Amino acid sequence: MPDSALTAVATRARTAATDLALATRAVKDAALVAMAEALLADTEQILAANAADLDAAASGGTPEHLLDRLRLDEGRLAAMAQGLRDVAGLPDPVGEVLRGSTLANGLQLRQVRVPFGVVGIIYEARPNVTADAAGICLKSGNAVLLRGSSSARESNAAVVATLRRAAGDSGLPEDVVQLVPGEGHESVKELMRARGLVDVLIPRGGAGLIASVVEESTVPVIETGVGNCHVYVDAAADLDMAERIVLNAKTHRTSVCNAAESLLVHADVAAEFVPRIVRSLQEAGVTIHGDADFAQQEGVVPATEDDWGTEYLALEISAAVVPSLDAAIAHIRAYSSSHSDAIVTDSQANAQRFVAQVDSAAVLVNASTRFTDGGEFGFGAEIGISNQKLNARGPMGLPEMTSTKYVVTGDGHVR
Repeated sequence: MPDSALTAVATRARTAATDLALATRAVKDAALVAMAEALLADTEQILAANAADLDAAASGGTPEHLLDRLRLDEGRLAAMAQGLRDVAGLPDPVGEVLRGSTLANGLQLRQVRVPFGVVGIIYEARPNVTADAAGICLKSGNAVLLRGSSSARESNAAVVATLRRAAGDSGLPEDVVQLVPGEGHESVKELMRARGLVDVLIPRGGAGLIASVVEESTVPVIETGVGNCHVYVDAAADLDMAERIVLNAKTHRTSVCNAAESLLVHADVAAEFVPRIVRSLQEAGVTIHGDADFAQQEGVVPATEDDWGTEYLALEISAAVVPSLDAAIAHIRAYSSSHSDAIVTDSQANAQRFVAQVDSAAVLVNASTRFTDGGEFGFGAEIGISNQKLNARGPMGLPEMTSTKYVVTGDGHVR
């Protein structure tokens, strides 16, 4: 890729972001609705492009759980379009006054939300991210540079072409949404080093991708995280509820970061619950990597140390019996990726301790980890789920895609 290609794209994005800063909410919302309608109108072309990506990936031996991430169908495309409409219906964060006052000298001080400017997204294999990221960035006043994986090249190109056309037809610069040119790793490196042109980078994908971006980028990074998520079944749990939650958290959709990857069961209910949940998980096609207590059940694979920290993204789960709530919390703090961890319990005191001591972006009580999602939280389509502690944590919706500035208004004041 010529050295000037990324610079040219990023420069156009900065110009588009400056223009977008003047757009009213009505204009942005109309563009988002137009994008949604355009995705549906272009369903045939987009699905054809996706089919080409799927054929190439399958021919290359891509595992099924990664093919599932790559796959689009009419339902998923409709969900992408609905996500854009949902974002259009949300309040515009730009211009929100976070705090304000009149100082003793008469100056009026306001802290207001403003866009980052140009946001780069580096992501793997999920073309729905293309629409989600474009919609959230547009609504929050940011131009976006999208760098998807080569496995989704045709899908992403088709989706971006549709979104750009709709943005232009709505009176916004088409360059509010752009693909990063180039296919090799050098194009990713150039994006990571485009400090001064790109304001923030957000990586979405596996641990290797995220670590590479965090360690090598000179552009500020908002770190999204892998999802080694736990469900802990407490001694005071309703076991019918626990079974429903574990099955949903593990099997509802395995290839996503909020799927459960580890199950912990209190020793006091293990005799009843372990055979029951093993049977239910196995009937759902789940391979269980269990400790000595679980491994007594037929078909359970003895767990290794590596299993406790593994994000399977497949019909597999690690499982252990723990002697106490303290032991469950210690296990989670040792192995969790700080994404989403859940407790099933009827004890308010145990729930409060779990919430206070489990240091994750989302802690759930009597609910599936699958609810950690921008849409489920009412944020609209999310840009990602952050498990870091700076700027944004948990599902990143519109407010998390803004910075702030201070607006100071005087009447000829001098110091």
